[in-house]
Amino acid sequence: MNFNSRTLAFFISLAVALVLTAFLALATYFSSQGLLVALVLVFISCFILVHFSYEALVFREVKNVYSSLEKLKRQDFDKVESKSSFTADPLRKIKEDIYLIAEKKQQEIDELKQLQHMRREFLADVSHELKTPIFAAQGFIHTLLDGAMDDPNVRDKFLQKAANSLDSLDVLVQDLISISQFEKGVVKMQKRNFDAVQLVHHVFEQLEQKAEQHQVALHLEIAPEEQIMLFADQNRIRQVFINLLDNAIKYGHKGGNIWVYFKEGRRKYTITVQDDGEGIAQEHINRIFERFYRIDKSRSRDTSSTGLGLAICKHIVEAHKSFIAVKSEIGKGTTIRFKLQKAKKD
Repeated sequence: MNFNSRTLAFFISLAVALVLTAFLALATYFSSQGLLVALVLVFISCFILVHFSYEALVFREVKNVYSSLEKLKRQDFDKVESKSSFTADPLRKIKEDIYLIAEKKQQEIDELKQLQHMRREFLADVSHELKTPIFAAQGFIHTLLDGAMDDPNVRDKFLQKAANSLDSLDVLVQDLISISQFEKGVVKMQKRNFDAVQLVHHVFEQLEQKAEQHQVALHLEIAPEEQIMLFADQNRIRQVFINLLDNAIKYGHKGGNIWVYFKEGRRKYTITVQDDGEGIAQEHINRIFERFYRIDKSRSRDTSSTGLGLAICKHIVEAHKSFIAVKSEIGKGTTIRFKLQKAKKD
C-alpha cells in the first residue's frame, strides 16, 4: 500500500485523538496506578505511530535511494526500481533525479570511450601514413649515400623516387592541415559566381590520364553550350570534384563510366557524381567520410590513398551550408549528391 505524508499524518492524528479522548473520558475512573499504565500505553502507541511514519516516509526511501545507487554503480539500469513506496514525496524525486543523472553520465562516459577509441585509431593511421613516405625517401637517400650516387642512372631514378615520396608526404600534411582548419571553423569560403561547366571540364582534363590508365570514361551530362552558374568557393569546389572523381576512378572497373549531372532547383543546383563501379556495402556508407576510413585497407595502400579526400569533401560542402548524400549498391555503383547555391545576380 502506498502512503503519502498527508495520509500518514491523518492516521496519526486520528489515533492520537482517539487515545486522548478515551484517556480523558476514563481519567476519573483511574487510580494513580491506572494513570501510569495509561501514560505508558499512550507513549507506546505514539512511539509506534511516529516510528512507523519515519520508517515509511524517510528511512525506507533512503534505503531505496542507496539501493538504487548501488545498482547504478554496477550499471544495472534495468533493475533500478522506478516506483516509490509513497507518492508525491521529495525523496522519490531525488531518487529519480539521481537515476537520470547517473544514466546521462554513463552515456557521456560511453561517448568519451568511443572518442578515445577513434583518437587512438586516428593517431595510428596518421603515424602509418607519415611513416610510409618518410621511410621510402629515407631508404632511397641512404642507398645513394652508400655508393649509388656514382651511377647517374641509379642516382636520378632514386632521387625521383625520393621526391615522389616527399610529394606524397606534402599532400598528406596539407590534407591534415585542411581537416584541422575546417574542424576549427577558421576556413572562410571565398564565394563568387563561376561557371561550373568550365570547372568540371578542367577537372576532367586534370584526371584524363589517370582515367585512361584505369580505362574509365568521364561524362558531363549537360546540353551543348549550357552554362551552370554557381555562387561558391571555386577552388574548394574544384577540390571536391577532384576528390570525388579521383575516388570513383580508383575504385571503378575497366570499361566503366563516371557521370556528372546538374539539376536546377529554385535556389540551388543539385550536383550528382555517379559511377557504375563496384559499389559500397551498406555498413560502410555512414563511415566513408570519416578521416582515414578505408573499406579495403590493403588495396587503398596500393592506390596511395590517404583516406582524407572524402572527409575534406564533406567539410567543404558543409561549409557551403549544404550536406553530401551517398547512395550505393554492391555491383551497381555509387551515387553522391550535394547542393550549391545559384549564382547571384549583379
